[in-house]
Amino acid sequence: MAIPVFENGTPEARLEEEITNAVILRFVQDNHLKVVDEKSANSVIRGKVTQYKNVVFGFTNNQTSNEYRITVAVEVTFKDLVKNRELWSGEIVKTANYYVQDVPGQAAQTELDGRKEAINKISDEILSRSVEGW
Repeated sequence: MAIPVFENGTPEARLEEEITNAVILRFVQDNHLKVVDEKSANSVIRGKVTQYKNVVFGFTNNQTSNEYRITVAVEVTFKDLVKNRELWSGEIVKTANYYVQDVPGQAAQTELDGRKEAINKISDEILSRSVEGW
């Protein structure tokens, strides 16, 4: 299967590369389907990042923001290149919350930590949808 770099419909630089790399890594780790270049592939996953938001989600007692929520959305299509048919397609939206200050049981995190968590959730779902019918 091939996984070309996703398109990026957001102003977030390199987000498409981060998502593409996470999806490729997930498939390589899973080892059900081999990732190859598109010329050698029997199937292809194409995607486009359609949304990226980082918004305040929680406040401390003195009204200082301390929790944020990252939302990432992608449109994905998985196509069988041999039979020239779409196996599945759809929008995947995932969120991840992170605290910018230490809270009981969790150290402070950055936007990049939250972003990575949301991207990992997206790559997990793409893998799950793709191998369940295989």
